[in-house]
Amino acid sequence: MDQEEDFIIRNKVNERGGHFNPTKYFVEEVVTGVDESDLYRTWIKVVATRNTRERSSRLENMCWRIWHLTRKKKQLESEENQRLAKRRREREQGLRDVTEDMSEDLSEGEKGDITGEMVQCETPRQRLQRNFSILEVWSDDKKEKKLYIVLISLHGLVRGENMELGRDSDTGGQVKYVVELARALAKMPGVYRVDLFTRQICSPEVDWSYGEPTEMLTAGAEDADGSDVGESSGAYIVRIPFGPRDKYLRKELLWPYIQEFVDGALAHILNMSKVLGEQIGGGRPVWPYVIHGHYADAGDTAALLSGALNVPMVLTGHSLGRNKLEQLLKQGRQSKEDINSTYKIMRRIEGEELSLDAAELLITSTKQEIEEQWGLYDGFDVKLEKVLRARAKRGVDCHGRFMPRMAVIPPGMDFSNVVIQEDAAEIEGEISAHTAGSEVLSPTVPAIWSEVMRFLTNPHKPIILALSRPDPKKNITTLVKAFGECRPLRELANLTLIMGNRDNIDEMSSGNASVLTTVLKLIDKYDLYGLVAYPKHHKQSDVPDIYRLAAKTKGVFINPALVEPFGLTLIEAAAHGLPMVATKNGGPVDIQRALNNGLLVDPHDQQGIADALLKLVSEKNLWHECRKNALKNIHLYSWPEHCRTYLTRVAACRMRHPQWQTDTPGDELFAEEISFNDSLKDVQDMSLRLSVDGEKTSLNESLDHASAASGETEIEDQVKRVLSKIKKPESDLKDTEGGKHDIVASKYPILRRRRRLIVIALDCYDSNGFPEKKMTEIVLDILKAGRLDPQTARVTGFAISTAMPVSETLNFLKSAKIQVTEFDSLICSSGSEVYYPGAYTEEDGKLFPDPDYASHIDYRWGYEGLKKTIWKLMNTPNDDEKSHSSSSPIEEDVQSSNAHCITCLIKDPKKVKKVDEIRQKLRMRGLRCHPMYCRNSTKMQTVPLLASRAQALRYLFVRWRLNVANMFVILGETGDTDYEELISGTHKTLIMKGVVSKGSDKLLRATDLSDDMFPTESPFITSISDGAKAEDIANALKQISQAGQ
Repeated sequence: MDQEEDFIIRNKVNERGGHFNPTKYFVEEVVTGVDESDLYRTWIKVVATRNTRERSSRLENMCWRIWHLTRKKKQLESEENQRLAKRRREREQGLRDVTEDMSEDLSEGEKGDITGEMVQCETPRQRLQRNFSILEVWSDDKKEKKLYIVLISLHGLVRGENMELGRDSDTGGQVKYVVELARALAKMPGVYRVDLFTRQICSPEVDWSYGEPTEMLTAGAEDADGSDVGESSGAYIVRIPFGPRDKYLRKELLWPYIQEFVDGALAHILNMSKVLGEQIGGGRPVWPYVIHGHYADAGDTAALLSGALNVPMVLTGHSLGRNKLEQLLKQGRQSKEDINSTYKIMRRIEGEELSLDAAELLITSTKQEIEEQWGLYDGFDVKLEKVLRARAKRGVDCHGRFMPRMAVIPPGMDFSNVVIQEDAAEIEGEISAHTAGSEVLSPTVPAIWSEVMRFLTNPHKPIILALSRPDPKKNITTLVKAFGECRPLRELANLTLIMGNRDNIDEMSSGNASVLTTVLKLIDKYDLYGLVAYPKHHKQSDVPDIYRLAAKTKGVFINPALVEPFGLTLIEAAAHGLPMVATKNGGPVDIQRALNNGLLVDPHDQQGIADALLKLVSEKNLWHECRKNALKNIHLYSWPEHCRTYLTRVAACRMRHPQWQTDTPGDELFAEEISFNDSLKDVQDMSLRLSVDGEKTSLNESLDHASAASGETEIEDQVKRVLSKIKKPESDLKDTEGGKHDIVASKYPILRRRRRLIVIALDCYDSNGFPEKKMTEIVLDILKAGRLDPQTARVTGFAISTAMPVSETLNFLKSAKIQVTEFDSLICSSGSEVYYPGAYTEEDGKLFPDPDYASHIDYRWGYEGLKKTIWKLMNTPNDDEKSHSSSSPIEEDVQSSNAHCITCLIKDPKKVKKVDEIRQKLRMRGLRCHPMYCRNSTKMQTVPLLASRAQALRYLFVRWRLNVANMFVILGETGDTDYEELISGTHKTLIMKGVVSKGSDKLLRATDLSDDMFPTESPFITSISDGAKAEDIANALKQISQAGQ
């Protein structure tokens, strides 16, 4: 880089006859190519340059770079401060709106409670006592429950044995955590099976084991009498294929394929629920007790699965997008756009917000994570959460508002391999034998000890141990300075730095290389040779031995990080009896409160760090007290304790699972019914072929003739039994719960007989929001295309998925002269209602919406509160807008609304807010829903959180077992703002080009995230050109039907 700079500078000088214009050079060359990581290397070159002119040029260039970086950083900081100030104002306004709305139904005395609830303070002990006083702690008497738990962790390489931790940034602590959590949960009383879902990877880049569909982690526990609890019990890794089958993708590239994973996981859960039902459920499906997502991608997935199955969702964020975005912006190296391009940070944040919408419970490692990280999100507010919880406890209406509960549950640890040895003489002998020059170490002395002790002049001294990556945030350089400048500490102790693995510093990343280089320079500066150990390599299995060595020398573990979200190494060190010195910023505060085994320090206070270390090393009584406390309290961080607290918290959630108001026939009976119907059709066809003189003989006569010819005298009785089984359901009528409507409940939707479903979801509307005339011809062509192949026609059904209410949908079909019974299902009002023509009808023939779907999507739906808030938000101009007119941009559309859909007419599309802004403001007020613009931006509809056209298809899968993978969704090139949800998944998508000229997609987001929402290329997606006819559509459907097989 520096040679190139010199060449450029010399050329500029020659071009100007020896005169160099630094201002022009700065504008043309420097501003466009700043890289802060190059500054250090440039400075080294400057110092080494002897030529005065060349040295001056380098210095001038470096000054320009520093000036530009400072300017850019200040600019980014200013923009970020403005954004934070705006967000703070919006949140304050949201709290005022909530207080105003919820005060209306309270007495004067109760109104004061809202403000009081917001500022009420409790000590940690009081909070713990209050929380557990209302919870039933999970215990051994829960054995009879036999729960099915689903965990999800999508990215990285996940397997049970020989985990490749550290192979890449995606395969780290989270992988180890979820695998150990699955194992530990499966051993808890009352837990029958745990499935850990992850991605199936069949790539030559990785080991073959990551392509195995299933891997057992642990067998199920045994009953009290020693008998095995069941063949499907235990913990398993279940790998679901999604995305490119032959590529290992980093987590940032998995986002477009999330919907594929959801459909694949849903299919597995439905199959497993049936299997478990046969084993332990008495023939009834056993649904997941909870679906637990880990990280943003799995949280997004868990939210969709939870919504499709109507079961509780739990989320563990591990690390959060908003927090990372703020940290990167503060560094001033990248703009928000550059950060998003690299990390897909906006898609990640949206996934986290969607997870907050659906989650019942959020599990964090520390209290700091709740207040300083989740507090950055629109969907969570500490004050509002307390208010809503207090109102719910008193039985006061929250007007549809909801905030997920937060629970601090530190990660568990497996202490089975931890060996605590108290014999000090033994360690002295081992070290003495090694330092005496013995070439052959005792078999009991680990090899890593030799690697550490070779650095030390006197290895008998207590070891101050630091174990972390050489990352600037870990603050290792301050530790070395503190050690180097404190003579009493140097005389009493040694310092051991385990800074990852390295071969060549020059091959490390610039940040890590810079830290390591600085550490080596400090060792040289303070002449710490013989006092500091810094081995180049260690294995994961060596880490316990390193802790044991430090403990045997009566040493101390230190974590001086600037901020430590949790501090797992502190727990590991405590398990080996090591006292700690740790940063006071973050998780170590909670750890010290629980274990009381060390001292907390300000990571910026170099002298304070040295004093704390010296105190623990020199005061043996204090050292022994901290060690004793650590060993006594470490059980609080064991896996059994973690799982007990986890299950206690989950049990306190609002338990939900699929419940149908109408009975569903068993799959076996249904299969039998299909077989009987097919047999009857074949027999009837045969009887027609055998009829004489154009007259149809009776069925019995035809069969008698066949029976006489073949000698089988019992065929007639068999056919009569067939007919009785077919006719019985047709005449059996039931009333729904409540008895308000007479529905032909036993005449189930014909969807149950279908093997594939063609879904017409074309959002083809004119400027007034009415279906365009060409829609009639297109629908007729699609119906014809589905019936061209006689082999598939019998098992193919049709559905319409539209933003129109059912009344307008029926009018459209009537105008097109299409019988509504041509369709097995109508998904109307943007997925807020589902109808089954010919099945769910009232006595007068009027279609009746599926009552089970209505109760399914009712979760967190507050019609009146939402309606009032949306009207207020849409009529409030933004800070940067000036209201020139008092007229409202929207108008209520009562005719298009229903109990689960709030519809508004758009009078002025230029004044309305985008969907992402509306959703943000609703989340800040605790309202969870699915707003969208539809019908060529002429209407806005707000439906429940669990309702959408895409989720309605998954409901049909769960309710009627019509696999989503056998659905064909026909779309245009654009559509309503929920269009992107319909593209991706395991269903087959056919895009008809030139059909939909204008959609509502421009009103979706301020930032285009379409590339991160659905794949640009997929075997499940195809398209046909404008003007395609029935034969073209049929050929496209036939071609894409082979995808995924």
